[in-house]
Amino acid sequence: MNLPASPPALDRNWALVAAGAVLGCVAIGAVFALAVLLEPMGAATGWSRAGLSAAMTLAFLSMGVAGFGWGLLSDRIGPRAVALAGSLLLGLACVLASRAGSLLQFQLAYGVLLGAAAAAFFAPVIAATAAAFERRRNLAISLVSAGVGVAPMTLSPLVAWLISQYDWRTTLLIVGALAWALTLPAAWFVRAAPAAHAAAPAPAQAAVGAPPATMAQALRSRPFIVLGLAFFACCAAHSGPIFHTVSYAIGCGLPVTAAVTIYSMEGAAGLGGRLLFGALADRYGAKPILVAGLLVQAVAAAGYLAVNQLDGFYAVALVFGLAYGGTMPLYASLARDAFDPRILGGVLGAASLLSSLGMALGPVAGGWLYDRYGSYTWLYIGSMLVGLAAAAIALAFPRAPRQRGGGGELRHASQY
Repeated sequence: MNLPASPPALDRNWALVAAGAVLGCVAIGAVFALAVLLEPMGAATGWSRAGLSAAMTLAFLSMGVAGFGWGLLSDRIGPRAVALAGSLLLGLACVLASRAGSLLQFQLAYGVLLGAAAAAFFAPVIAATAAAFERRRNLAISLVSAGVGVAPMTLSPLVAWLISQYDWRTTLLIVGALAWALTLPAAWFVRAAPAAHAAAPAPAQAAVGAPPATMAQALRSRPFIVLGLAFFACCAAHSGPIFHTVSYAIGCGLPVTAAVTIYSMEGAAGLGGRLLFGALADRYGAKPILVAGLLVQAVAAAGYLAVNQLDGFYAVALVFGLAYGGTMPLYASLARDAFDPRILGGVLGAASLLSSLGMALGPVAGGWLYDRYGSYTWLYIGSMLVGLAAAAIALAFPRAPRQRGGGGELRHASQY
């Protein structure tokens, strides 16, 4: 008689963490390949820069909407099936985009389909990781998220080399084949952790009543409202500076090549921030580290107004990138404390939708403020104010109640 397989033990499923990092790296690397291909594609096709850039906007909007759907689906059929579907779609989107005969076809393939495919690797995988880890949960989530930070240092240089050797169509075709080769095997290691479902049933909700049994109840609950608003405000606060700082630096007299390195500094600092904040959150709790990170992010955003030389920009970019990169994975940890793991994928998908709206707001608002006032001053001041609001909102997240640990002692579920 065949015995059922034992469920993966908590805090031991590091294969899931490694697979999640690979999936995130490839997905974001494929999406941001357009930044490298923009100029050669425009020259080869005659398509407008605005039209090609619109594909990126569509990708982010598609990621937000599809992320909610993928999260709900992963709660029903499991994260592995969703990750496999996303892997198939990711390569297919790149292949179809490489064959596009018109700008509209490219926008649909690269924007809508690729964005939807990339979203399959976030809410489902993060939810599975949050459910599979307890004591080292924040570090595990941060390591999965770190894959996103690695993309600019791996996939982007590869795409730059490919476009120097081939045309843009061949380059995208190779990226699609590479996406299949890397993500399909990695998706096999994405699995739910049944043990976690029984081990840690929604502690924060227990303080105010039974955990939400349905997504509708979860989305109306105080923890989700606080979490979603904080996530939205956090992303709205940093997306404007991320998008416009290179232009601001050029306006301060820096050459383009030097200004671009400021963005690279932010990305590298964000990678380190994910690991640092994850380790600190495991020691001191996710909520206080998140609030502290949001405060640092707000102050650092305004700090750009105080610099006009490259070394000053680097210093602010280091702090700003550390803060915004480090805070991003902590929302998933708070959600894991507040909601039943059986609906966690949908909850994180809904939160990601709100964060995508915040990411879309910052660049548009920054451009409007610059056109209106002729400078970026109000962008950075506004980002600081929105960032402070995000920290204030995060303070309202419910405190996790005490629960008994394995040895019978009382402890806080998330140590805050």
